[in-house]
Amino acid sequence: MKLQQLTYIWEVARHGLNVSATAKSLFTSQPGISKQIRLLEDELGVEIFSRNGKHLSRVTPAGETIIKRAGDILSKVDSIKQVAQEFSSETTGVLSIATTHTQARYALPMVITEFIQRYPDVSLNMYQGTPLQIAEMAANSEVDFAIATEGLNLFGDLVMLPCYDWNRCIIVPQGHPLTQLEKPTLKTVADYPIVTYVFGFTGRSKLDEAFSNHNLKPKVVFTATDADVIKTYVRLGTGIGIIARMAYDEVHDADLVAIDASHLFQPSTAMIGSCRGTFLRRYMYDFIHLFAPHLNREAVEQAFKLTNGREVQELFAGLQLPLR
Repeated sequence: MKLQQLTYIWEVARHGLNVSATAKSLFTSQPGISKQIRLLEDELGVEIFSRNGKHLSRVTPAGETIIKRAGDILSKVDSIKQVAQEFSSETTGVLSIATTHTQARYALPMVITEFIQRYPDVSLNMYQGTPLQIAEMAANSEVDFAIATEGLNLFGDLVMLPCYDWNRCIIVPQGHPLTQLEKPTLKTVADYPIVTYVFGFTGRSKLDEAFSNHNLKPKVVFTATDADVIKTYVRLGTGIGIIARMAYDEVHDADLVAIDASHLFQPSTAMIGSCRGTFLRRYMYDFIHLFAPHLNREAVEQAFKLTNGREVQELFAGLQLPLR
């Protein structure tokens, strides 16, 4: 059994059983990959992939387990390489982050600016997607960190660290009737058509939960993943907007009024997640600390030593998170 063979079956599975695409991504030949997979199957005495003629058709039950174990091994190999890099140079390398639009646009710019100033020789890559997509990327060790509010808890292989709490505001055009109320109620808000986030994005579950708890069924007429898009449709008169408070800019959004909604909805918590067993280099600890100052190296190391998410939650239970 060779490490190269494990790489091939892992990458073939990641590329939807497309051997040709896998070969291109690995800069090798399609016949070479097919041959090595066959050799591995012969050595193990089981088929990893079922075949329809010359094409791979599905992953076998045995193959699913083998591929998962291969991924674990490859992740540990990457950790060994990172250890070597850590001791050879503490200030050079690559940092990959997957996050949502809201985090990328409103929470991370100052952090990334400071990080680049501290570590000019670290190449920083950012990927955007749905919370589930970015959590999966972190769980598969495709990125170092996933930053989001929702979705990370669905992946047991992730160590999730609480960064900050945030709440929402209602945005309306100047002169809207809601601006005349000192504190709008959920019932009042539900009387208007609503423009907000797609379900599964940016704490949307807290919003739905609040209305449901009061037996209200708001009319959500438009959803988007991007707060700037939501604001655009509020300006068009589509409805009132409900967005993360940090996504309202008093200068650029001066034509809109932001109404505090913290009394209507429970705060949500932004999390940073990383695959359990990831070797964290010095600049990775510093990035976490820049993003969440209460997460110093000692706290992060302690969290990574714990065996499950419940223990991590207990570690940070009672911690007063900053509110944005």
